[in-house]
Amino acid sequence: MARKRKGREISGWLVVDKPAGMTSTAVVNKVKWALQAQKAGHAGTLDPEATGVLAVALGEATKTVPYITDALKAYTFCVRLGQATNTDDTEGEVIAESERRPSDDEIKAVLGSFVGDVMQVPPKYSAVKIDGQRAYKLARDGEEFEVAARPLWVEELLLVDRPDADHAVLEMTCGKGGYVRSVARDLGEKLGCYGHVAWLRRVWSGPFEAEDGLSIEDIDRMAQSPELEAHVRPLEEGLADLPMVTATPEGATRLRNGNPGMVIATGIEYGDECWAAIDGKAVAVGRYKAGELHPSRVFNQ
Repeated sequence: MARKRKGREISGWLVVDKPAGMTSTAVVNKVKWALQAQKAGHAGTLDPEATGVLAVALGEATKTVPYITDALKAYTFCVRLGQATNTDDTEGEVIAESERRPSDDEIKAVLGSFVGDVMQVPPKYSAVKIDGQRAYKLARDGEEFEVAARPLWVEELLLVDRPDADHAVLEMTCGKGGYVRSVARDLGEKLGCYGHVAWLRRVWSGPFEAEDGLSIEDIDRMAQSPELEAHVRPLEEGLADLPMVTATPEGATRLRNGNPGMVIATGIEYGDECWAAIDGKAVAVGRYKAGELHPSRVFNQ
């Protein structure tokens, strides 16, 4: 007999404005405790010192996490020019310095090379795996290794402020797997002056925005109360980037059992990934084929 999970069956999204100095996992654990939820996870890790939107999925919404992880995201960040660190942020040791300080025009002139389909090398202090081990662990152990470049889509990269000669504030919109620390490092190298991230904020991620997020203080204040639960957003918001089709009553029953079910679709092509709903509630995600949805994920709600 399967062991029953502790906690409440609650599904949806809670948007958190993560503070600096807290890991993404710690935020998830805080939300899980505050809502006494059985199951929780997050869509896209933020470094401990980064701030901004961290979307926490609860219950059945954890099945939609990949769609938020794959969605476009926007960051505002400050590059400290003139210094390289071994972690590509302020947490590391300075390993190289330069007295050169590029002008605004020089910075703008090279930003275009970071836009579009690019190949990016993640920081050595990151969670990417090298021969089955996390890169940051190998780096902390003093191991010599190389991190392979990975493809990244960058929608936009703009210089938005120049507080002083040592600092440049940028805004970047990118797809899955982007490392802002790598952008700061590579920008500094391209400008011949070195660089690392001084601070970083994720402004939005898919449909979720930092300005709509709760602070940790808000969560503590409303913990284990209906007031906090009222901030939980529908599971369906995690599917915002997928087209929706409507399940027939019979189709919904079949989909809930993991079988292809009849749906009503407009403007959907054969083989398109989409999600089916009935009475506004998500039933399943799958591929549309000849009037039916063939499910890959089914929601119990």
